Amino acid sequence: MVSLIKPYADNVNKSMNDVIAVADITLEKKQPEGTLGNLMVDIMLAAAKEKYKVDVDAAIINDGGIRLPSIAAGNITRGKVFELSPFDNIIVLQKLTGTVLQTFLDFIASRRGWPAAGITFRIKDKKAIDVKINNAPLDMNKTYTIALLDYVASGGDDAAMLRGIPQINNGYLFRDALLEYMGKMNSSGIKVTAKIENRIVNAE
Repeated sequence: MVSLIKPYADNVNKSMNDVIAVADITLEKKQPEGTLGNLMVDIMLAAAKEKYKVDVDAAIINDGGIRLPSIAAGNITRGKVFELSPFDNIIVLQKLTGTVLQTFLDFIASRRGWPAAGITFRIKDKKAIDVKINNAPLDMNKTYTIALLDYVASGGDDAAMLRGIPQINNGYLFRDALLEYMGKMNSSGIKVTAKIENRIVNAE
């Protein structure tokens, strides 16, 4: 039995040490916006569009879903991505009315901001103001397709306003999206990077 287990363990250790990408800069988790969150949520949005084959307006990750404070410049291993995203969270889609989305964004503002792609807003008095979706003002009467982690979409992290809203779910793990997209960048000779783009800012 030992002879069977050891090679398996060796293979796991080797795979976790595999370099899947190279970070051009140190990526940091910060609120209301950080480079690490921007990278991750941008990958999430791109993956949602590709895997679901529909128009996706925006993507949001809960701040607590990012389990490392930073990723240092240099090699990124498979194991580091597992540390970054250790939970088997699935990328799902939810169709949210503008009214529900505003309520959700107000909640995010009260939490000092979560990583978002396709959405910009300012935080004032713990509310989201000047909200724009793909550079257009939020329309309360419109329905938006938002990519989320299944945990949040199910009301996790106190996002109770999302609980009960139908989810489109094809079982694609967020961690797999990170591994796949970082791997594609590495294969193309592109270093992983991100910048602060004032997606979410504190109002003065």
